Amino acid sequence: MITISLCMIVKNEEKVLARCLDSIADLMDEIIIVDTGSTDSTKEIARRYTDKIYDFEWNGSFADARNYSFSKASAQYIYCADADEIIDRENHERFALLKKGLLPEIDIVQMYYCNQMEFNTIYNYDKELRPKLYKRVRTFTWRNPIHEAVALQPVIYDSEIEIIHKPTGFHASRDLQAFEKMYADGLYLDARLHTLYAKELLIAGDKTNLLRAIPFFENSVKDETRSTDSCLEAYCVLARAYHSKGDVSNFFKYALRAVTLEVEGCAEICLELATYFHGIRDFYEEKIWLNAALNYPCILNLETTKIAEKMLDALDGKPE
Repeated sequence: MITISLCMIVKNEEKVLARCLDSIADLMDEIIIVDTGSTDSTKEIARRYTDKIYDFEWNGSFADARNYSFSKASAQYIYCADADEIIDRENHERFALLKKGLLPEIDIVQMYYCNQMEFNTIYNYDKELRPKLYKRVRTFTWRNPIHEAVALQPVIYDSEIEIIHKPTGFHASRDLQAFEKMYADGLYLDARLHTLYAKELLIAGDKTNLLRAIPFFENSVKDETRSTDSCLEAYCVLARAYHSKGDVSNFFKYALRAVTLEVEGCAEICLELATYFHGIRDFYEEKIWLNAALNYPCILNLETTKIAEKMLDALDGKPE
């Protein structure tokens, strides 16, 4: 049977921490809680489960905090959990069986992260495999009888364990501030972070967030190293931002640029155009773009299709 260190970073989680720990504590061989500045009873709650509680001065980086928590672990594997997650009875049993029978060559175990669509998150799925259990000390192995090389790809096991995500509030404001700080600090957002920033803005960002994002995404579309997908994401954000600002010229500039890209189409841009024509009461043109939104894929927000359908329904009876 393997041993597992639970590593968590927390801040002001008094509403959910006990719920999370009650669902998994008995599966863990040690529990490590890293607090990034709680002002509520989070640390008092944590002390019911462990004496391994550490303070970490928040520097805006979840990666730094997560690495610090991992550095305190001593078991064979590390389980990474957030305070707003729970494991129900069925999946608790699956986890217990996994712990008893996990093969030693496995470096990472993925588990299903569930219940995303119930909340206003940046993820366009309700169930997705995520790496959750990590081998703490990884052994490197030489492979191939000739032209030998060290095997660098981790051995990953996709389990059937489901983790239920049940937040009590939304983190969009916090996350968007983190993106804005990265840009202000001159850090490069790779393709994955570029997508996540654009998703966060289109799904949960307000006008202020959108306007503050304009410089980043305008620089992004000028960056020749960015992919077509990243450019399309940037055009979606810029069209929304300038539309919210009432800057019609720049709104159409970026919306039309999106249309020129060699892609199948973009539901988000079509919806933004439909919303514009709705605002000037050109319902005939609005309907054209709403139908287009239904025929093209959503690249950042799956709710785009639902919004377009509702707007089409609301058009019934309006003069064209």
